[in-house]
Amino acid sequence: MTSPAGPTGGGDLSGQKKLKLLAVTACPTGIAHTYMAAEKLAQAAEQLGIDMKVETQGSIGAENVLTDNDVRAADGIIIAADKDVDCSRFVGKRVLAVGVAEGIRHPEQLIEQVMTAPVHGAGGGGGSAAPLSNSGGGGKERSLAYKALMNGVSYMIPFVVVGGLLIAISLAIGGHATPEGLVIPKDSFWIDVNNIGVIGFTLMVPILSGYIAYAIGDRPALVPGMIGGWIANTGALYDSEAGAGFIGAIVTGFLAGYLVLWIKKVPVPKFARPIMPIIVIPIVATTALGLFFIYVIGKPISWVFTHLTDWLSGMTGTSAILLGAILGLMIAFDMGGPVNKTAFLFGAGLIATGNQTVMGMCAAAIPVMPLGQGLATLIRRRLYSEQERETGMAALFMGMFGISEGAIPFAAARPAQVIPANMLGGAVAGALAGLAGVEDAVPHGGPIVAVLGAVGGVPMFFVAVAAGTVVTAITTNALIGIKERGKRGAGIGAGAGAGAMGPEAALVGARVPAGVGAGSAVSGAAVGVGAAVRIDRAVSVPAGAPASPAAPAGSAEGEVLSGYLTGQTVKVQLTSQDKEAAIREMAGMLAATGNVRDVDELVRVALAREAQGTTGLGEEIAIPHAKTDAVSAPTVGFARSAEGIEWGSMDGTKAKLVFMISVPEAAAGDEHLRILALLSRKLMDTDFRARLSAAPDTAAILGVLGEVQ
Repeated sequence: MTSPAGPTGGGDLSGQKKLKLLAVTACPTGIAHTYMAAEKLAQAAEQLGIDMKVETQGSIGAENVLTDNDVRAADGIIIAADKDVDCSRFVGKRVLAVGVAEGIRHPEQLIEQVMTAPVHGAGGGGGSAAPLSNSGGGGKERSLAYKALMNGVSYMIPFVVVGGLLIAISLAIGGHATPEGLVIPKDSFWIDVNNIGVIGFTLMVPILSGYIAYAIGDRPALVPGMIGGWIANTGALYDSEAGAGFIGAIVTGFLAGYLVLWIKKVPVPKFARPIMPIIVIPIVATTALGLFFIYVIGKPISWVFTHLTDWLSGMTGTSAILLGAILGLMIAFDMGGPVNKTAFLFGAGLIATGNQTVMGMCAAAIPVMPLGQGLATLIRRRLYSEQERETGMAALFMGMFGISEGAIPFAAARPAQVIPANMLGGAVAGALAGLAGVEDAVPHGGPIVAVLGAVGGVPMFFVAVAAGTVVTAITTNALIGIKERGKRGAGIGAGAGAGAMGPEAALVGARVPAGVGAGSAVSGAAVGVGAAVRIDRAVSVPAGAPASPAAPAGSAEGEVLSGYLTGQTVKVQLTSQDKEAAIREMAGMLAATGNVRDVDELVRVALAREAQGTTGLGEEIAIPHAKTDAVSAPTVGFARSAEGIEWGSMDGTKAKLVFMISVPEAAAGDEHLRILALLSRKLMDTDFRARLSAAPDTAAILGVLGEVQ
């Protein structure tokens, strides 16, 4: 338990009692801004004679973590973050929450303001564990709804992968084609493996719902979110032959999260506040959400299932191409939801009547979604995060065994792009199978049924699957590309106005509130986010390149920053007068190392990052960066501009000290993140910046930068 906030000195910092403050700094990627804010707050506190401990939540994890004793003794807590921070440990303390930019720009003001900040958890409703909203301008960031969705997807992915792969392996080794589908004998070892996989798949939907809710309403929302997701996926609870699937889980997740937020706002007596988040809120929210879904939302789902079945029955005499396209659209729409199940059960039911062509259309469409999304991650890798690419490989494997749920993580993360692409690919596969008269004798789909001999017209079956897969992949990447070009255009049009700091791009898989899940399609938009980078100690030098200057004391010959930066990648004076030209000039300088495969692509990715938000950090510093396969090894460049370059920095200063960092997509390790953290902290040292600005030549610059250790 934390001690309650005591009386304050009204912002008078000159009293006899030495104040003890805490701070937490964080930004979506946790690279530069996180550590710059921490350093600025620590410097300001030291100048004011205040004890301060700062916890940083960066890409390399939480450092200098605040303990219970720290919190108990603290007079106030400053949270300078552009992502949600769990504040449950700060109940009863004065908490000031602002954007990370405020921690860099106005640390002294924050220290004064925290002493009159509201006491966290003092309001009604037992909402003490809720993450605080930023009151400071840290720049534009992802909406809460987007971050919540990404949070749910990131927690769902392991269940999809583990459950799907176990089911696929058990079917491949122990399954047999029968009129009832692919069946594993009950006395087989593989039935147990299959059952474990089924449990993983069963938990997938509640996990998605629960962690969407958790990102919105924090811990009190976790139980109603998970139970609501289970109800959504259990059609028998509302008289439907199929559950609502992952779409229903998204609905229940958001309903649970916002319902909990609303309940937290209800004033309650002080004696009841401790039990609100652990008893009252979960029980009330779970009961209300569960009954609402069963009696209000569930009935329309049951109605849709029944009427879709009747409608399909009336189409059995129409064109096989049209029927195949419609079934493909339905199979691909919600992947296990009521629309998908309607089409599947319709085709399966006709097998017993001797009509196997309808199931053949369904069988061709079933694997298209996971195969198409997996192929999409291989075709244009830069559009996807490392986690998405790994999920794509698992989706390819699941698709081979007719497990359409392998595409759910992609559809949940980017529904507007992925679901239409899936439906188009499914329609193509179903129509081609219908045109060719493909038959399937078992109620299952995917290449596995053809391999096991259950498909008639095998060549055209594979043609249909391949065509649908390619259409899905190409359409997905095209739609994502259009969306990203629109984002870049909007960012350029809006400009990087002075006094605003853009967000560092977020990645899918990050946790909210314990870390934000972002699914940035431009994976080059942030350096080293969630990725690890292999350190290449040797830097290749093209034949005939000038030798590096003499090494400064204590560093490898001509190398600093663990070999990222050498004499080849230092420029004493930039000739460029604007940001784009400067980035292009520095990219050309990095190319002299032999580590850059495509200068134009490196420039494009770096400018795309600038379009998301300026990398001008203030204090006459800019750190443009790019994560792209246009480079073969991590490389850092440094250059100075005497006049300064307009970079849209948050304090309005022109950039005179410019670092450019380029990291390959296929990098591993996190030492580069540690170097960036050290660099960001060191750049807050006024004396260090002055010496870096005054260094007369490359050797002297390397000597100053060699201090970053």
